[in-house]
Amino acid sequence: MKLKTLVVVMAGAMALGLGQAPDGTLGWASAAAQEKVGAEVGKHLKDVQAMLKAGKYREALAKLRDAEGVANRNAGENAIIEQMRFAGAQGAGEPETMVRAFEALKAAGRLGGAQNLQYIEAIAGTYSRLNQHPKALTWANRYFAEGGNSAAMKQVQTAAQFYSGDMGAIIKSTAAEIAATEKAGGVPSKDKLNLLLTAATRAKDGNTEALAAEKLLSYYPSKEQWADALSRVQSRKGFADRFTLDILRLRLVSGNMRGEGDYMELAQLAGGNGFPDEGMRAVDAGFAAGVLGQGKDAARHQRLKDFMAKKVADAKAGFAAAEAAARDTKDGNGLIPLGLQLAQRGEGKKGAAMIEEGIAKGNLKREDDAKLYLGMAYFLAGDSAKAQSTWRGVKGTDGSGDLARLWAIHAKQAKK
Repeated sequence: MKLKTLVVVMAGAMALGLGQAPDGTLGWASAAAQEKVGAEVGKHLKDVQAMLKAGKYREALAKLRDAEGVANRNAGENAIIEQMRFAGAQGAGEPETMVRAFEALKAAGRLGGAQNLQYIEAIAGTYSRLNQHPKALTWANRYFAEGGNSAAMKQVQTAAQFYSGDMGAIIKSTAAEIAATEKAGGVPSKDKLNLLLTAATRAKDGNTEALAAEKLLSYYPSKEQWADALSRVQSRKGFADRFTLDILRLRLVSGNMRGEGDYMELAQLAGGNGFPDEGMRAVDAGFAAGVLGQGKDAARHQRLKDFMAKKVADAKAGFAAAEAAARDTKDGNGLIPLGLQLAQRGEGKKGAAMIEEGIAKGNLKREDDAKLYLGMAYFLAGDSAKAQSTWRGVKGTDGSGDLARLWAIHAKQAKK
């Protein structure tokens, strides 16, 4: 993760209490008078201030020893020394020295609420810049615990969690931010969604990974996002092989067919599972894309096309008998594929009604599958509202729930 550097190189200590004159120069005289800085200490501090302004941070830190060598310093002088030490250490990239200066100022009661947070932010940012992520996380957590709300510090905290391997914390906080954005009617940033996806993947949190991938697909759809989402679903533990046809269906509608093999497999699986009209459309799509009907296998492609045409005719001729046989059973399992076949043929309303009949008849082998296909039938019938409502009811963990959500996303995008 690339972070915006938080280091604010302070010219002198103007941001830390030394003041600034109207012309932009450091108001050393007024600050010294305010803190009752003696001439001897003041001489050394003025030299330190000039070094800080010139970006000579290590020289400034070394020069501070001269000021510290002056005996009987007062509290104000010590405070300015620590302020300058902090500024020099930040510029030199020495966070441990920054911490010592901060603790000295804190102990002396020199840091108010807002200034206290500014110092903590600078320490956390410096640790982060130096890739000392566990320490950056400690100070970032302290920043928020003490009331800070900087967006830049949230980046530091998140990066520190990420590089320290605390994926659980990232998932929790990032998911909450995304939910809050959505609740307010906004769109989560792509970076935020990618962060959630990456953290979930590293944590092997499959549910959150799927959620993040689906949100990326919903808010930032693209051919590549679809390919990624489908690959993730198919590779999830417990994904049932019977849904290979459904993956190919989504590949087709999302423009992710990977060549001749996908078109051929979709056609053959669709035809073999009782959906010859869908198989015929897959073949036609392959021919239209110039993938089928070309090259050395052109004759084989044509034979497949002729075969699918025969399957379509046979299915139409035998549909009434198949329907009667399905209705003659004690369960609704046979009506589900017949209803989807009708919907694939262009009779969406009749197909949806037949699937509803099958579900109502009961004793189904897989009710979630039936609901998935009922949603598809509604979608093919042009009833997006019923399709969405039906898909929301698919809760299967074998791939049916994931596929239902992806179809719901596709339906919304197709409607636009």
